[in-house]
Amino acid sequence: MRGLVYKSTGSWYSVKTPSNEQFDCRIKGKFRLDGIKSTNPIAVGDYVDFELEKNSDVVTGVINNICERKNYVLRKSVNLSKQTHILASNIDIVFLIITISSPVTSTNFIDRFLLTSNAYSINTVLLFNKIDLLDGAEKKVLKKLIEIYTNIGYKCFEISAKNQYNTDKVKFLMKDNISMFGGHSGVGKSTLINSLQPNLNLRTNNISVQHSQGQHTTTNAELFDLDFGAKIIDTPGIRGFGIVDFNKSDIKNYFPEFYKLVNQCKFNDCMHVNEPKCIVKQYVEDGKIAISRYENYLQILEDDKSSYRVDNFDVK
Repeated sequence: MRGLVYKSTGSWYSVKTPSNEQFDCRIKGKFRLDGIKSTNPIAVGDYVDFELEKNSDVVTGVINNICERKNYVLRKSVNLSKQTHILASNIDIVFLIITISSPVTSTNFIDRFLLTSNAYSINTVLLFNKIDLLDGAEKKVLKKLIEIYTNIGYKCFEISAKNQYNTDKVKFLMKDNISMFGGHSGVGKSTLINSLQPNLNLRTNNISVQHSQGQHTTTNAELFDLDFGAKIIDTPGIRGFGIVDFNKSDIKNYFPEFYKLVNQCKFNDCMHVNEPKCIVKQYVEDGKIAISRYENYLQILEDDKSSYRVDNFDVK
């Protein structure tokens, strides 16, 4: 039998078949996944083959094959620095939820997330949430950010999950797709999903006043069927998005505004750092490429551990 993994709780996986039968399944033996050193061999969004078994009057399944993934999103394992954790796989569209405050989402975090989604060919949409809470200065930051990322080519929407402002646009993009919501804890992922599908009743928590960060309400990724013909993968909040499985020489290729200029630099292998006659650096100086994007690119290059956390929101 073949099915789609809806939930992972460690050693057991909830798998649903095309006929909407759902079974708790386990792994028999170990899987090698194309050299990926992952803490979770099976992720939510995986298609798997399994056989049924009956134990103590309960029908369960044994997974014997993981189908080839079209994409996946990785992050560094929290406790095992040399391994990775697969957040989700086979994603059609990912929505990165960003907040200007309560909590602050840094441009460094945004650019690392976009780097990863670009590398794995996942269509990404930026949702700027909690716009109803912004003061005058924060609205200027919002306007600048939307200008930066719209000019690069990303779809950007101002939303209020709490007030359901512009959530109809999100619903339209989600229809007939498997979507993932990413972002820090507290940016409103669960609130947005609840507004799109109220009967899910996903848990939400208030922002921690002491640290101005969200409290984790989702501990494991889980896939949900929505009434309007969409599937959504709810993921744990990400406090630090690690860049993994990248050669430094390739990172520049996942910044779209850099990549389109690749043939205009003096050197074909230009890293856009110290090389002479670099068109990317010239564009930064001329204000045609955002300084924040270029500085974040340099930080990623310098980050040997591939895991960097920035709490300050700096837009230039």
